[in-house]
Amino acid sequence: MQLSVWTYEGPPHVGAMRIATAMKGLHYVLHAPQGDTYADLLFTMIERRNARPPVTYTTFEARDLGKDTAQLFQDAAMDAVERFKPEAIIVGASCTAELIQDDPGGLSEAMDLPCPAIPLELPSYQRKENWGAAETFYQIVRNLADKDMTPAPREGRRARANILGPTALGFRHRDDLIEIRKILDLLDIEVNLVAPLNARPSDITRIGNADFNIVLYPEIADEAARWLERTFKQPAVRTVPIGVSATRAFIADVAELAGADPTPALGDTHSRLPWWSRSVDSTYLTGKRVFIFGDATHAVAAARIARDELGFEVCGLGCYNREFAREIREAAKQYGVEPLITDDHLAVEDAIIEAAPEMVLGTQMERHIAKRLGMPCAVISAPVHVQDFPARHSPQMGFEGANVIFDTWVHPLVMGLEEHLLTMFREDFEFSDEAGASHHAAHSPRTLAKAEAASEPEPIVPANDGDLWTDEAQRELKKIPFFVRGKARRNTEAFAAQEGRTRIDLETLYDAKAHYAR
Repeated sequence: MQLSVWTYEGPPHVGAMRIATAMKGLHYVLHAPQGDTYADLLFTMIERRNARPPVTYTTFEARDLGKDTAQLFQDAAMDAVERFKPEAIIVGASCTAELIQDDPGGLSEAMDLPCPAIPLELPSYQRKENWGAAETFYQIVRNLADKDMTPAPREGRRARANILGPTALGFRHRDDLIEIRKILDLLDIEVNLVAPLNARPSDITRIGNADFNIVLYPEIADEAARWLERTFKQPAVRTVPIGVSATRAFIADVAELAGADPTPALGDTHSRLPWWSRSVDSTYLTGKRVFIFGDATHAVAAARIARDELGFEVCGLGCYNREFAREIREAAKQYGVEPLITDDHLAVEDAIIEAAPEMVLGTQMERHIAKRLGMPCAVISAPVHVQDFPARHSPQMGFEGANVIFDTWVHPLVMGLEEHLLTMFREDFEFSDEAGASHHAAHSPRTLAKAEAASEPEPIVPANDGDLWTDEAQRELKKIPFFVRGKARRNTEAFAAQEGRTRIDLETLYDAKAHYAR
């Protein structure tokens, strides 16, 4: 067992909460002790939902362990059905309650409840949150789908699709869905069902009425889509439309299954990313080295966009969900990097330090890591914090999503350049530390204590190896703009090794500069 301050995924019953909270008319009865009742924090505080999650806990205490905890579960289930009157309930145990082996599924079956009760077997000590969400959605579809339902003949009607995968607490799922609906409208395709987000159990019964499925988030919907393919012979579109090229491929795949003309959707000219990425203002970004880590779907998409659409160099690629390790390994081969499959944020931090990127694309964990290391960072994947559930429309998918991605990734680099320029002119009266922040109060002087602290020399951080670089050379290295500093450091160390120099001083630094300037 390893204790950790941060974790990329919660236990699988949190995944089940995400499905229950995304849907309407569904209730989750969770056998859990005090301390495992934190769903409100996740959904109302972090995601800022305007309604409490539909979860009822048994909330047993230590003193209850000598009693009949099974009866506690049955009472909680009956109370939840009477109070909330759901169309269906899902039942399961938290990681702690799993140890007492009360079998919530079997108990609910014996109760003869007035609505369907779907048991969940979520092994908390072998699996994690995304798997729990996928398994929960799969069980809901499998138990509630009307297996006798099939789509009507195609003659005289529009093609019909299910959109599968968006959940509560998902990274920009709400906004992605809006962009996907726009694309389907341009292709004249009818949406039969969106699930689990905003779907009701009664809606799930008609899931077989669609001609095909669109799997937006494979971590959540792939298992259910494979069952639908076997049961209803529904093909699935698995192209994830993140980035301009992937959006075009998605449109072509959907149009092919629907027998539709892709031209109206492909003619969408709202994406500015292609032009901006070729503009003169973006040329200095070409070749910037980026380290990418997140869930497999977003990480693979980010690597493709970084290299093919923005001209970056991928120097690291990894994911935390081991179920999709194969996809990451296949992608890593394309970029000539070693895949990083881990849920240990300390291992990710070590990999980032070793790769020495000029930008990090990751989760909120990598945002914290990059901040400590002084690197620009953009968040591309869950887990995220409250700032990544913006009130504004901010998708990742479709052509508008490509615009958002360009802004999100490029602005940290551009703002970093501005900070460097301000540092260059810090002796000017307008930009000096003593002048204070111009956006707070015009030239308001800082307090004496702050001014004195600011005047202290910056501590020396070894560029790579404290025995290799002299203090004077390190100070000179810090004067180089951050967006080329990493490259300058690597070139200098390579030059020193080639020349057999055991110490990097000012002379070596300048010699390396002259060598690579030829």
